[in-house]
Amino acid sequence: MRITTQKPFTDSEKILVIYYSRSGNTREIAHQIHQMVGGDIIEIQTVTPYPDDYNAVVKQANVELNSGYKPPLKTKIEDIGSYDVIFLGSPNWCQTIAPPVQSFLSQADLSGKTIVPFITHGGGGSGRSVADIAALCQDSTILDDLVVRGGKPEKKAITEWLSKLEVSR
Repeated sequence: MRITTQKPFTDSEKILVIYYSRSGNTREIAHQIHQMVGGDIIEIQTVTPYPDDYNAVVKQANVELNSGYKPPLKTKIEDIGSYDVIFLGSPNWCQTIAPPVQSFLSQADLSGKTIVPFITHGGGGSGRSVADIAALCQDSTILDDLVVRGGKPEKKAITEWLSKLEVSR
């Protein structure tokens, strides 16, 4: 694993924007990023959806994270090896990435890929999300993350982040 601040992207690199979103905040950011960088976009979905009630989700997430449980996913990506750059979105749940994102990272071979995290939160920042992504993607290059409170950043913040990473399409 190599964590770095930037990596020049080339037009020949195949991009995937993949994300998990329960409330819609991470989905909003994912779609904004996708509009700017192109490529494919996929939402990570669990076999059994999380409850609608926020407190029930927090309780379930705590149990899953503390036990190491990774929920089964409906989302299957047969050609993950064809992507070079993966923009990976997750809400910050209990100071880390959501269990569905952990499930995805545990199942997918992202060796040699460039991972570009984006994290949404309600006040807790990114927590240890990037470190946990790096631990699950040890043979990948991890770029600087975008951290967004809520789901409506100014387009300028995403543009500046992408510019810092030298992403242009």
